[in-house]
Amino acid sequence: MKLHTFVAMPFGKKLGHDGVVIDFNAIYQDLLKPALEAAGLEVFRADEELAAGDIKTDMFQELLIADLVVVDLTLDNPNVWYELGIRHALRARGVVLVQGPRATQPFDIYTDRKYRYSLKEGLPDPATLDNDKTAITNIVKATLDSWQDGKVSPVFHLLPNLEEPQWKRLKAGKARKFWQAHDDWARRIDLARKAQKVGDILVLAEEAPIAAWRTEAHCIAAKALLKLERFGLALEHFEHCLNVESNNLEALQKKGICLQRLGKLDAARAHYHAILQEHPQEVETWALLGRVDKDAWVDAWRQPGRNPEQMRDDARYEDALLRAAIKSYSAAFKAAPSHYYSGINAVSLMQLYRHLTQDARYDAEAAVMSGGIRWAAGCEADPQQIFWAKATLGDLEVLTGTPDSVTTAYKEAIACAEKDWFALNSTLSQLRLLSDLGFRPDHVTAGIKVFERYLERLKKPADIWQPRQILLFSGHMVDAPDRATPRFPLDKVAIAEAAITQALDQLGADSDDLALTQGASGGDLLFAEACQSRGVKLQLMQPFPEPEFIERSVAPAAGDWCRRFYAVKEKLTQPALCMPTELGLADRNPFERCNLWLLYTALACGPEQVRFVCLWDGGGGDGRGGTAQMVEEVKKRTGQVVWLDTRKLW
Repeated sequence: MKLHTFVAMPFGKKLGHDGVVIDFNAIYQDLLKPALEAAGLEVFRADEELAAGDIKTDMFQELLIADLVVVDLTLDNPNVWYELGIRHALRARGVVLVQGPRATQPFDIYTDRKYRYSLKEGLPDPATLDNDKTAITNIVKATLDSWQDGKVSPVFHLLPNLEEPQWKRLKAGKARKFWQAHDDWARRIDLARKAQKVGDILVLAEEAPIAAWRTEAHCIAAKALLKLERFGLALEHFEHCLNVESNNLEALQKKGICLQRLGKLDAARAHYHAILQEHPQEVETWALLGRVDKDAWVDAWRQPGRNPEQMRDDARYEDALLRAAIKSYSAAFKAAPSHYYSGINAVSLMQLYRHLTQDARYDAEAAVMSGGIRWAAGCEADPQQIFWAKATLGDLEVLTGTPDSVTTAYKEAIACAEKDWFALNSTLSQLRLLSDLGFRPDHVTAGIKVFERYLERLKKPADIWQPRQILLFSGHMVDAPDRATPRFPLDKVAIAEAAITQALDQLGADSDDLALTQGASGGDLLFAEACQSRGVKLQLMQPFPEPEFIERSVAPAAGDWCRRFYAVKEKLTQPALCMPTELGLADRNPFERCNLWLLYTALACGPEQVRFVCLWDGGGGDGRGGTAQMVEEVKKRTGQVVWLDTRKLW
């Protein structure tokens, strides 16, 4: 969807400063609107009934949260100045000033950058109109491209510590149409999130009418991708979010996690330090930095093929990395003494430092912190965190107690775990790390035995099936009998079928793969048949309910495509997905929207696994979601595109 622009300007014909009548409706229709649309924006202007002190609620809402506000200051119009003041008070950026000829400039914005367009007899000057439109288009594009470079609002410029309100707080209570649209969109996003349909979220993100909604959706999608361990794609969407909201702390922290999980430890460490420059007491960031430092230390000594003595020697040698982790976790616990997760990590690493180096520098601090950790964990009131609090108390017993007290404490933790295999296995993994270093072997062994005994009775959750390859297809439909210019004639079906078969053979398509396509006549159904013959799991994703899809995309073609469609449908292991049901309706080309849905669904399964096969003549005219975009998106991530060029096939 296009970014949203609100134009604040006078309406109708008004007397200019020089006594000439100016037609502002003509300025809007002939100059401003075309220039803004050329910049890729959706343009909105309040109706002509707007009166001073009587700003309509819906228009007021647009002014508050529009991506960009363009203000025409040709006249000293009270409504326009009022609207500019509101925008400056609530938003640091997103204002472009324009004006026609005038002899004097308002003092308060005398030095502000404004574009001056030309008029002739109160209308846009035909001699300069094209140049004016081009200049405004370029200024708008530059403003949007440099969003984070500086603050436009004098309010936020002069008050550097002033923070913009969260956009959801800018809710005009009577703007029902706007917020009903938001609530319906948000409901769709939430349904997709709960079903872990990240591709659906990404399509809906593109369809949000303002950047704030899009940012929210990108963040939701990124968190879902992070949970699914699609770290590269998650990072991409956290960065989308940060391009608009550069100070979004959660997105900043999650970006660091992505960098860390992608193995970019130096980049993650630098990223967290940058956050701490702005938020020096932010406990979660300190804890995340501690995790980076701890992982770097562990990676340095826990190498395959090493025996216990070699691991201990390497762990001792990497003492600088260990001290860095201790420093970060300690800083987190000191910033928030209730954050027992950071505290137990700090004290555990302090004890390991003592064990490996015989250096007692942390002994006194560890003893004091242990009491604070015990108190903080004992005060945990969140039912979702009780297991972790109890497990922390067990960890303390490993450090300071006896083997019997270790057993007792961990048994109490397991009683609160609600059979969460992953949580239990996480604690066991930490105990095994201590075991590798020979730390307090009797205590650690006691803990390991408790968890192993319980996990033997607890069945590991089945792993979610992950396809080896995602085979994405888009291709021409077979020509209808009345098609004026042949593109895919019926007599070329055998050639296309052979080409698709060869492509799937080259890709080694088999039952470990997932295939995605619409199921239209021609290329789609040929691809679907070839996939089913190889045992590939096939998912049809269609832009319309089935009767309409058949009527528009299957039945018109020459040949027996309806029979072939139903034969493919009969073999499906899961029903076809209908886009209006899954995503709701949208004011955009349904075929392009469906292609985008297919593309994002494929990428969400794992960008590195996507293989795109297209039966295509290379024709232009594709918009968002067209074959050209699908080729581009897959190429830049994997390069795995098999283009069956119909111009060469026949």
